[in-house]
Amino acid sequence: MTTWSDPERLSIARYLVGLGLRSANSRTYYKQVLHSFQDVAERHAELGQDVLVAWLRASSDRWAATTLLHRTRIIDRFLDHLVQTRAIDRNPVAALREARNIKQCKPVWRALASRDPEQALAELHQPRPFDSVLGEIMAEHVTLMRNRGYKYTSQPVWLLRFDRFLQLNPALQDEPIGRMLEHWAAAKATPNHAAECEKLKRVLAKILRHRNPSIPPRRPDSRPEKEVAKQWRKPHIYAPTDVRRMLDIARSYPSPRAPLRPLSIYTMLLLAYCAGLRRGELARLDLGDVDLQGGTITVRQTKFFKTRILPLPDSVMAELRAYIDARRRAGASQDPRSGLFWHEQRSARYTKEAIAWLLVDVIRRAELKPPQGRTGPRLHDLRHSMVVNRILEWYRTGINPQDRLPFLATYLGHRDINSTLVYITVTQDLLHHANERFRAVGAPCLDLGREVRP
Repeated sequence: MTTWSDPERLSIARYLVGLGLRSANSRTYYKQVLHSFQDVAERHAELGQDVLVAWLRASSDRWAATTLLHRTRIIDRFLDHLVQTRAIDRNPVAALREARNIKQCKPVWRALASRDPEQALAELHQPRPFDSVLGEIMAEHVTLMRNRGYKYTSQPVWLLRFDRFLQLNPALQDEPIGRMLEHWAAAKATPNHAAECEKLKRVLAKILRHRNPSIPPRRPDSRPEKEVAKQWRKPHIYAPTDVRRMLDIARSYPSPRAPLRPLSIYTMLLLAYCAGLRRGELARLDLGDVDLQGGTITVRQTKFFKTRILPLPDSVMAELRAYIDARRRAGASQDPRSGLFWHEQRSARYTKEAIAWLLVDVIRRAELKPPQGRTGPRLHDLRHSMVVNRILEWYRTGINPQDRLPFLATYLGHRDINSTLVYITVTQDLLHHANERFRAVGAPCLDLGREVRP
């Protein structure tokens, strides 16, 4: 073996000590796997694919297939450790993964454990990003837009899908761009794909105009997006009684191992409805973002790069104060930069995925959403409900909602009221109050009276 010559197995011993494994069984498993791997590696002149295949075949009689694939994670981490300590130049698994342009190691191990490793590895190959005939100009455009300060996250996804399609269809390389787009549009017959193709055409038209300003602008086609919009689910507007029921369920949420969790869920739900916060905004809230004296919370760097300071009612601030006191008694960090919603078992903030799962579970327990599936009311519908119920309250108190829409847009973190209008779902109550306001204010304007004759 040309690299990693360690007859006394000191590298394995030092690696296991550095892991700090608490369980004796874990230490035994790790030691057994690593020693068996070195036994195979010492019989080869070079640490490469042959060593990996030989170890898998030698271990297949000892462990079941699923257990063997699980043990490969031990080998992956150990090989990364050898690279870091410069005992080997390169991790052979990482080299195979990079050669096929895939992100995970397990597909490589699964291919090596198959009957024909070479064929299985060949089938894993993925096209490289922006490696088609149009890849260079598309990659330059993405870099340009991001350097200008745009997030530009959705557009690269569309471009990469188109780039992959061109790489898998090399016969299109010499065709005009219009012809390429026709083939890409015909690849799928779904409305979503048609809408994405239309968006892709707009981006490519922008790229071509940047390179050649004499190209006439392309007229956009709004029909594909309208077809997709017809499939959108209508938002569910939670009634105040529904919200109260969810809050009661959140307070009594079963959590014997994490006593603070029910109060955390209750406070999350309270802010999601009363302040209209998105799940990502809830997850990013820090302890220092809550101003108990001023009665505000600061939502930092959210969608559209906006930071906003939101005033909250006294009742909501009282609940926040109670939660922060309970959080302190539970032993959470008091660093202003620590997560407001603190996880007791992990000593870290709740992720947006965990917040979404918990709040959706509360909605299910309130019997507002089926026990399984994606049908029924959504978590984001709390934000829609906040907007509709706020407008209803303005109507009841005699306030013209039209005058307050810019303030509501700012509160929600929107760029303008056009984004806020999407959240206004016309319910029966809203329609009734709008009609009553028109009858009281607008209808007299239509009564011109009798014509006065001289």
